[in-house]
Amino acid sequence: MEEEASPPGLGCSKPHLEKLTLGITRILESSPGVTEVTIIEKPPAERHMISSWEQKNNCVMPEDVKNFYLMTNGFHMTWSVKLDEHIIPLGSMAINSISKLTQLTQSSMYSLPNAPTLADLEDDTHEASDDQPEKPHFDSRSVIFELDSCNGSGKVCLVYKSGKPALAEDTEIWFLDRALYWHFLTDTFTAYYRLLITHLGLPQWQYAFTSYGISPQAKPKGSEGHSKQGCF
Repeated sequence: MEEEASPPGLGCSKPHLEKLTLGITRILESSPGVTEVTIIEKPPAERHMISSWEQKNNCVMPEDVKNFYLMTNGFHMTWSVKLDEHIIPLGSMAINSISKLTQLTQSSMYSLPNAPTLADLEDDTHEASDDQPEKPHFDSRSVIFELDSCNGSGKVCLVYKSGKPALAEDTEIWFLDRALYWHFLTDTFTAYYRLLITHLGLPQWQYAFTSYGISPQAKPKGSEGHSKQGCF
């Protein structure tokens, strides 16, 4: 089944899309200057696809992740703004399909010969604390899957903290920035998905959860002084 882009306004007329987007379609479409709110509809995943993924990766998929894929095999919603006569793409919310929920490995991070390995980049100087969980590891201590490539600004990852065989209750959602530093986002996929929707897919919104924050270039006008991109 081919993916089909929903034209603006279609999300409001389909109950499953309204549920999937938590009603954000209505908010975007009613916002001044926002245009081309688009959802790429994806069919639900079949249960055997989830079972095959679990067997292939020796990991038990968390129930909320399973439920998401049983509703839609991946997610992609975009929106643009109109400035003068120009349409500028701005927001992008994405979750990889099951086939693209692939393990983060050395080959997926580097393509150059003699490049440092991910294990070479391990930094054990900052481990778990009262306000920060233990960071993921690039070696066998963690199993890491890419949920979203963030348009090249980093990677949002589903992390199994106990290695293989990996259990569903040992998962967390982390952001890996372009410098390969880890930043904790949420304990569950459901909580992360709500964050994704709340931040409207604004560029580099994940950096609001880092110590250095969102770059000035990525901040919307009028957002100075705010630590989170939650509104225009």
